[in-house]
Amino acid sequence: MRRRLRTILYALIAAPSLLTAFAAAFPAHAEDTPFISIVSGLAPDDLLNVRAKPSPIGKTEARIANGASVTNLGCNDVDGHQWCKIVSDNPKATGWTPARYLVPVNPAHVPDTDQPTGVQAATPADPSLPAPDLTARLGDVAHPAAPETPAKSAADTAMQDAYGLALAAAATPSTGDDPAAPAQDATVDTQTVADLPPQPAALAPGNVEVPCARYVGQPMERCAATVVRKGADKADVTVTWPDGGSRVISFDAGLPASSDGQSEFRFTREGSLNMIRIGASERFEITDTVAFGN
Repeated sequence: MRRRLRTILYALIAAPSLLTAFAAAFPAHAEDTPFISIVSGLAPDDLLNVRAKPSPIGKTEARIANGASVTNLGCNDVDGHQWCKIVSDNPKATGWTPARYLVPVNPAHVPDTDQPTGVQAATPADPSLPAPDLTARLGDVAHPAAPETPAKSAADTAMQDAYGLALAAAATPSTGDDPAAPAQDATVDTQTVADLPPQPAALAPGNVEVPCARYVGQPMERCAATVVRKGADKADVTVTWPDGGSRVISFDAGLPASSDGQSEFRFTREGSLNMIRIGASERFEITDTVAFGN
């Protein structure tokens, strides 16, 4: 009996020490470890703005390169957009960035005192009401599924944004054409162009437009042109490309004669319409009325 009592007494004495050692080996909250996010999804050569408050018009505190790692203190929903408060070591800065550029996204909530003016705090105004459930907010074991779903969704969104930016940059044409413009048939109805009503003889230089195309396979579009007439049957027509640059086409004896380019010059006529080609890609349609004003 005495031996039994002695064993119980030893166990009671050793219990506090065992509990202290267990607490040191297994921390109660994972929040002691910094939450690290990687900056991702920026356009080439772009930098991520770190702002003083979660707003596109907030003061820029610093700019961070793609691939940099930052400490993510948590993310809030501001006007339907996720903003995360971060701490950067290089450069030294603390501020807010859009969540879509951080992978992964910290599901924790930043205290509402950091939100910009006009955003209502989530804490109840009445002190008699119970305090918010921080266990559910921080994702403790009592509610493990609550933070995991938004964190995974935000991370997927950031990765999709990164892939979208990369694909958009690869698909952007180098010629400056609008990729959203509807597809057009490259075949031009020359009969319709030839039947346009005649332009006035006193047409002011710079107000003329002629059909033109600069690249192989490009549909004809309207290009601004100026005309310098040197007599009844001589003229220089300067056509300006919408994306910059120009081409001078000279008329002599009432017909297209040459250009200021080095490529082969050739033309065909349908009635009073001159269909001109320079090299393999440049095309123009200039009527006699435009060139000579009669």
